[in-house]
Amino acid sequence: MLLPEVGLDGQRKLKAASVLLVGAGGLGSPAALYLAAAGVGRLGIADGDSVEASNLQRQVIHGSADIGRHKVGSAHRRLNDLNPHVQVDEHRAALTSDNAADIVAGYDIVLDGSDNFPTRYLINDACVLADKPNVYGSVYRFEGQASVFDSKSGPCYRCLFPEPPAPGDVPSCAEGGVLGVVPGVIGLIQATETLKLILDAGETLVGRLLVFDGLAMRFRELKLAKDDQCAVCGSNPTITALLDDYPNFCQGVPADAARMTDSVETILPATLQRRLHEGASVELLDVREPVEREIAKLPNTIEIPLRELEDRLGEIAPQAEIVVYCRTGVRSATAVRLLRAAGFDNVKSLHGGLHAWIDDVDPTLARY
Repeated sequence: MLLPEVGLDGQRKLKAASVLLVGAGGLGSPAALYLAAAGVGRLGIADGDSVEASNLQRQVIHGSADIGRHKVGSAHRRLNDLNPHVQVDEHRAALTSDNAADIVAGYDIVLDGSDNFPTRYLINDACVLADKPNVYGSVYRFEGQASVFDSKSGPCYRCLFPEPPAPGDVPSCAEGGVLGVVPGVIGLIQATETLKLILDAGETLVGRLLVFDGLAMRFRELKLAKDDQCAVCGSNPTITALLDDYPNFCQGVPADAARMTDSVETILPATLQRRLHEGASVELLDVREPVEREIAKLPNTIEIPLRELEDRLGEIAPQAEIVVYCRTGVRSATAVRLLRAAGFDNVKSLHGGLHAWIDDVDPTLARY
């Protein structure tokens, strides 16, 4: 209250404000803590996941005692301990086309702490249609981005990214890794922008994309322009209601009609184990990064990272029966599509990846 830009009137604005945090993970954790500490009167948290041990290096709102608990409940308890005067609304489910409009309508500002493209496009469209500001953040390895998308005064997320990337092109934090402090940096920027929006103070990131490089400890700024042809916030929008299926929208457009209808065939870990024990001639192809193989791997495997696969197809026998695996099955599905397009007919993806193999076949392998 001693800050001239805040004062007693500003503190009353914070108390009267409501913010929806989509995700109680790496971005949502620091943002929620500092919004509660600042005295924002009502925080909604939407998340469908439970706390896992691997979350704790970046999702600092949770602790070891919370492992196995629902993230929303865990976050609620921590926020009440920090500031018992903040009302916390629990939305114990992922945001979907069915519930997003109703949930978003109940808040002044939406803070996007999601980690996948379907949810980002869903949040963007719901915010544009409801005239709500969308405080955006994303992280990957040592890098992060932040902006404020407000279609009333600037561009929206679709103005920047009209189409999603092809499946597998941009791994999630779980797939690609992230330095734990990076979502802390970006989450606090999101919290700062949210407080400025509530207080109507300073210059927000509307029309600007802030890019953070943690290795170089450098910030860069890119100017963003509103796209008059934008499908949702342009002068003649083609999206006037939420799409029915955002995951399907984000599957990408294959290069030709044959690949468009070509589904990715999978094999269950138990089935693969049985076939290997029976002596079947199956080639295992690991498309993870070398550092991941240092943690855990299957024996007798061809090792080609996904990023190198197209240039190293000659190392794979074209007539062999191939089973591709990665950590959870995302990259292996992309590899299967690539191999099929290159003429490899007998290729499958290990369903659920190495995680499923650990669950169903060999729990002695290290999970990461």
